Amino acid sequence: MDDHGERGGRPTSVVIITGLSGAGKSSALDVLEDAGYFCIDNLPVAFLPKFLELSGNFSPTIKGIALVMDLREEHFLKSFPGLYRKIKKAGIAVELVFLEADNEALIRRYSETRRRHPLAPKGSLAEAVARERELLAGIRALSTRRIDSSQLTIHQFKQQIRSLVLPPEAAADLNISILSFGFRNGLPLEADIVMDVRFLPNPYYESALRDLSGLDGQVRDYVLEQPISRDFVEHFLELLQMLIPEYRREGKSYLTLAIGCTGGRHRSVVIASRLTEILAREGWEISLAHRDLQTKTQTQPETGPASSSGPSE
Repeated sequence: MDDHGERGGRPTSVVIITGLSGAGKSSALDVLEDAGYFCIDNLPVAFLPKFLELSGNFSPTIKGIALVMDLREEHFLKSFPGLYRKIKKAGIAVELVFLEADNEALIRRYSETRRRHPLAPKGSLAEAVARERELLAGIRALSTRRIDSSQLTIHQFKQQIRSLVLPPEAAADLNISILSFGFRNGLPLEADIVMDVRFLPNPYYESALRDLSGLDGQVRDYVLEQPISRDFVEHFLELLQMLIPEYRREGKSYLTLAIGCTGGRHRSVVIASRLTEILAREGWEISLAHRDLQTKTQTQPETGPASSSGPSE
């Protein structure tokens, strides 16, 4: 466990999540996975040393590792405390997060989900909850952070988990996907917001533009030079500039904005591209896809002055 190489050989961050069944361990792991962590649920205790050793070979894009370890694994109670102390003594920085909730909240959650508590076969649900709390008291004492989820909304809980691994200004990163589509081919099921732009003048009825797409300059100019198009983009952006920070504050990791016209080839492509350009300049991480053109591009936030010609479409 001492030979981890020079590269840092060790992951930049290791978070071990444990605690009471029903307190939110699975939800916490989902949050950390969205934050760029490599996540494993119910890792056997015996695997932990070798796993930490091998984690130095992970891709540099992995921000850290997050593991859920608890008494579902039969050797956890007996072996984990000593192994955890050994890991800490070896100089590996590990955050041990203990999730808990009051008995009433845990019993209610199990009753609502109808899942079986790991200790329930040995008694009633109430007895199982009390017994688990007793068994985990020693591991709770070892923890570096404790979170009581009893009174937290799911958004508050996720924010607390993010705060473990992300700086405050990045605690609610939001990836925005903008998608153009044609209504005649069906609504995109992944969309969070759908905007219909079929009210805009249609290039399809211009013979010189009909066989082109919204990626062509002539079509783009035709759509964006219309007064109604300029007004729409201005007012819709005002709405998005209000909504996006609220989605981010709520803890949403992904937001899909779908822009639709009749066939998904002209107006929706132009408007989706234009919105992407502007939001990217404002610093948002944007992906742009044209579903019914089968064309996809990625746009990162711009760090310098915007090009006069705009980003490539």
